[in-house]
Amino acid sequence: MPTMWQRDLDADRTRLTSWLQRQLPQARRLRITDLVAPQSSGFSNETLLFDLEYALDGQAHREALVVRIEPTGFQVFPEYDLGLQFRTMQRLAGSAVPVPPTRWIETVDRGILGAPFYVMGQVAGRVPPDNPPYHAAGWLTEVAPAERTAIWWSGVDMLATIHGLDWRGLGFADLTTPALGATPLDWQLTYYERYLAWAGAGRPQPIIERAFAWLRAHKPSDEPVVLAWGDARIGNIIFAGTAPAAVLDWEMVTLGSPEMDLAWSIFLDRHHSEGIGSARLEGFPSYDDTVARYEARSGRRVRHLHYYQVLAGFRFAVIMLRIAQQMVTYGMLDEAGGRNFELDNTVTRLLETVLAE
Repeated sequence: MPTMWQRDLDADRTRLTSWLQRQLPQARRLRITDLVAPQSSGFSNETLLFDLEYALDGQAHREALVVRIEPTGFQVFPEYDLGLQFRTMQRLAGSAVPVPPTRWIETVDRGILGAPFYVMGQVAGRVPPDNPPYHAAGWLTEVAPAERTAIWWSGVDMLATIHGLDWRGLGFADLTTPALGATPLDWQLTYYERYLAWAGAGRPQPIIERAFAWLRAHKPSDEPVVLAWGDARIGNIIFAGTAPAAVLDWEMVTLGSPEMDLAWSIFLDRHHSEGIGSARLEGFPSYDDTVARYEARSGRRVRHLHYYQVLAGFRFAVIMLRIAQQMVTYGMLDEAGGRNFELDNTVTRLLETVLAE
């Protein structure tokens, strides 16, 4: 999705170079090259890519790095915990879940890039695109069906790997939020209920509200608790060939049922195909086979997939509600168009379909 703000890259280069020199005080001839702000950065954050060159102990070094910056414009989420994303990747480093190498974080001095930010290493590979969705265009449309199958299975297997981690041993007990309810599912429902109230500003949202009432009325009980990726989908994986080279975007990381991640990945894939009126590409396994694969790899039985697909649609629809308002703020839609988009978009339509199932 396109970034709707522009940065002064020359000013960023100057300030960031000085800041990096303080992180590497022994480095000589330190400079930034090939600094770019990708237009696909997204609606919830800003990203800069660059190469860092310097000499240290008589050796020349060159690193390809990424800067993720806390949003400085219109905010999609009610809050944005940049430190949580950085800590999550730090904790996962060395585990069976590949993540980009973390380098530095700045949460105090907003004079550098205008907001808190962190720096991580670039990881080579390819990411299935969201815009346009990978079932409609992009490199996945050009590879053999067998390669698509392997990529999908790699994503499913990665979910099982994440859910098998010892989240307590890795330090993720700080994700507990008892103030939001008695269980991780209650935390999600309360968080998104407040998110909806914040984003909706009291305006009726019939489909979203109907989904929320259904979710409250049909809550499963005694759900297992795992580390949940949150934004679990192949579009957040860098693939080297068909194998995951890095798992990205931990801004929605939480504790919860493993089925929450599985259902989110399926709902997003449905959105990127039937949700936009496009057939799934040949080679992508069926969702029944996906569930069976996940059960085999994780050793867990999937019991409430429909419930968590409704939850996925509800969460995504609340996010889209805020994105509709962002598009009005940045002049991409007028007020009437934004209101129509809040109520009727590819996510709300698919959510209505899932509710009917």
